[in-house]
Amino acid sequence: MSAWLQIADTAGAVLVFLGAAICLLGVVGMVKLPDVLSRSHAATKPQTLGLLLVLAGVALRLRGGMDLATLALIGFFQLMTGPVAAHLVARSAYRTGQIERGELLFDDLDAQLTQPGQEPGAGPEQDAGSGRS
Repeated sequence: MSAWLQIADTAGAVLVFLGAAICLLGVVGMVKLPDVLSRSHAATKPQTLGLLLVLAGVALRLRGGMDLATLALIGFFQLMTGPVAAHLVARSAYRTGQIERGELLFDDLDAQLTQPGQEPGAGPEQDAGSGRS
């Protein structure tokens, strides 16, 4: 085996280890953090970075064209779906009143969800059939 292949294999192993460690830190954050917004942050940011590092490490090890294309698709779909899922979880938690609004620095969603004639800060309507999102 050539020296360059050995270096690529070693770098791949290091990247897989770092990615797994970052994913583990995200899981610890999911368990330890106190509220929904913090947990959704811990569920998406480290998990996405950790998965991308693992994919890069696996790509350095496999080196095949079809393998690299598959790994690129996995990374692409992770980058596209992770933030959307976190946004939907956070928005759902906000609409169901599971977020402490006094701790928010900015609350742009309150102005959008406040009904005409309703006091701002009173929260969104709990009507599930309203169709508003």
